[in-house]
Amino acid sequence: MLTELRRLPPLVSPWEVQLLRQQLAEAAAGRSFVLQGGDCAERFVYCTPDRIANTLKVLLQMSLVLVVGAQRPVIRIGRFAGQYAKPRSADTETRNGVELPAYRGDNVNRPEFTAEARQPNPQLLLRGHERAALTLNFIRSLVKGGFADLHHPEYFDLDWVDQSPLADEYHRMVDTIGEALRFMENVLGMRAGETGRIDFFTAHEALHLAYEESQTRCSPRQAGWYNLSAHFPWAGLRTNHPEGAHIEYLRGIENPLGVKIGASTTREQVAGWIGRLDPERKPGRLTFIHRFGAKHIAEALPRVIEYARAEGSAALWICDPMHGNTKMASAGVKTRQFADIYAEVEQAFDIHRRMGQQLGGVHIELTGENVTECIGGAGGPTEEGLTRAYESEVDPRLNYEQSLELAFLIARKMKIAEESEGFK
Repeated sequence: MLTELRRLPPLVSPWEVQLLRQQLAEAAAGRSFVLQGGDCAERFVYCTPDRIANTLKVLLQMSLVLVVGAQRPVIRIGRFAGQYAKPRSADTETRNGVELPAYRGDNVNRPEFTAEARQPNPQLLLRGHERAALTLNFIRSLVKGGFADLHHPEYFDLDWVDQSPLADEYHRMVDTIGEALRFMENVLGMRAGETGRIDFFTAHEALHLAYEESQTRCSPRQAGWYNLSAHFPWAGLRTNHPEGAHIEYLRGIENPLGVKIGASTTREQVAGWIGRLDPERKPGRLTFIHRFGAKHIAEALPRVIEYARAEGSAALWICDPMHGNTKMASAGVKTRQFADIYAEVEQAFDIHRRMGQQLGGVHIELTGENVTECIGGAGGPTEEGLTRAYESEVDPRLNYEQSLELAFLIARKMKIAEESEGFK
């Protein structure tokens, strides 16, 4: 199986990987902002034109909104085309007295609660590569074909805004987007969607090491080894031990790398990550994706920033406001409160600024579908309404409306911060 995977064409190129690394260096310097988003765990059945287009649409619209708030370029990284494996907190799952192995993503086993479905199947790795290739190919064709030209306000479905106390501000920001793009069109003499291309990158957790290694290649024209299954692989909270196999694997590739960090992160861990993954302290190489939770970020983030500074780190900092805010709903499913998600992002901006640096991006689990998995937002469900359209087999995602609302709130926060800095 792995031999066959090694013979298959890669999904991305070393030149694209190096381009992202250069752009992340710009983000680390505060000259751009990262939007990373997509499914918690992709499903093979999600590989359909409508679902892929909807996810791409919401990420593009969010990025346009953030450009207005950040007043700088936005780097788009999709959490898709390979996010088919997931770590689990428990090795087994029990229902009605029956215990079976946990579902670990479509690259490993299947979600149906049967002994046959939960049996690991190596053939699924080939299926995962196939689905990732189909997804990425369709995304490339959409971007190349002009789907990225979403700069007209009529493409923003804002019916939900009327339920928000920020409705007037939202509509003003949409008008600002349109005015800014029309101005650019007049200056350049071309439509904003016709400037050649937009850059769109892919990312997934480098969890299944055998799969990742099978897609690791030495480029004849670029020095070093590259993971060519994605532009931006990261190590999750359960696989980020500085002396563990996943960090050792990441150490040997030239891709820009992410490391998820939590509230229990120690000084020794930070030193280990920086020493192994970014010994030369090069901007664009290492990204810390912090996931503390709204209740813990105020205590945890400043401490970890100080640990990194003591090591002379050049890392980019991205806020993942999703994973630290997960809870169990009364219906027995995982959920997240929209208010907690935004509260963590808001605090992240303030803490980084207070410590003399900038938050470089956000990492969001989202979908372009009208799911009901997270509670709140202007038009979001209550806890009682979660079961109406709850699809996720692993973690809850923001739906289209919640994702766009979060982008507007982040843009508002960034715009206010930029204006306050300007008056100093």
